[in-house]
Amino acid sequence: MKIEYPVIQGGMAWVSTAELAAAVSEAGGLGIIGSGQASPVWLREQVRRCKELTDKPFGVNVMLMSPDVEGMMEVIVDERVPVVTTGAGSPGKYVPTLQSVGTRVIPVVASVALAKRLVRSGVDAVIAEGYESGGHVGELTTMALVPQVVDVVDVPVIAAGGIADGRGLAAVLALGAAGVQMGTRFICAAECTVHPLIKESVLKARDRDTVVTGRSTGHPVRVIKNKLSKQFDEMEEQRVPAEVLEKLGAGRLRAAMVDGDVENGSVMAGQISGLVGKIQPAREIIHEVIAEARQVILRLSRQAGA
Repeated sequence: MKIEYPVIQGGMAWVSTAELAAAVSEAGGLGIIGSGQASPVWLREQVRRCKELTDKPFGVNVMLMSPDVEGMMEVIVDERVPVVTTGAGSPGKYVPTLQSVGTRVIPVVASVALAKRLVRSGVDAVIAEGYESGGHVGELTTMALVPQVVDVVDVPVIAAGGIADGRGLAAVLALGAAGVQMGTRFICAAECTVHPLIKESVLKARDRDTVVTGRSTGHPVRVIKNKLSKQFDEMEEQRVPAEVLEKLGAGRLRAAMVDGDVENGSVMAGQISGLVGKIQPAREIIHEVIAEARQVILRLSRQAGA
């Protein structure tokens, strides 16, 4: 499987539908359908829709804590999806079956230890995702995490978290990454079917407008600040039990991304929201990123040779 550019679009639940994934793949990147907590029936429809829209490689992101994970994997095998990215667990038990039909398995990792363990399970590459990213986050920044993962694994490393332009791509290539995964930038792709108010929230956001909530639950999440994030903060200060917080968060991502509730929904977005300035077609986003990265690398090579 080959793609033209080393750019993967993050598989964001309720955001990354077939339309966005196909547009990114058509533009030379790797589009990813975000399955989240959806059903296998929905996923099959999305995969087939994506195949109608593009003949280029694309993938599916599977959250391994999903109650329908077995059904999701069956769909992916049946449909021979070229790539699977995973989060919230180890895909090890599924690796042999997926690879037997030609599917590449690429888990998201937030630590060196997890990267080493998952590589031993036979995965094809890893996505080293830093604390700057939107959604569920780890503890290490991208700048610290990526080179340490690169140094200890023998598979390609894709960098994610806090990357929105060609400067970010050039930076992580210098750290040893094989490419980037971008999520927040693609929320504002013209082909993204997320609610328009979410795109507006990202466009309005500045450097300090995201916050990490839910630390006490063991599943911290980065979101754009709103009434819900403030409520989370207040309840965590009061040491409300984790199960109460989990209940508070249930259904809030869909409320934001589908229904457009920007105050009481979970508006997951990364720290680079402040770098996203306009809504553009996915092709334009990718071409801008690649062109800028080339300019940066050329400038640096000239400086190094001066």
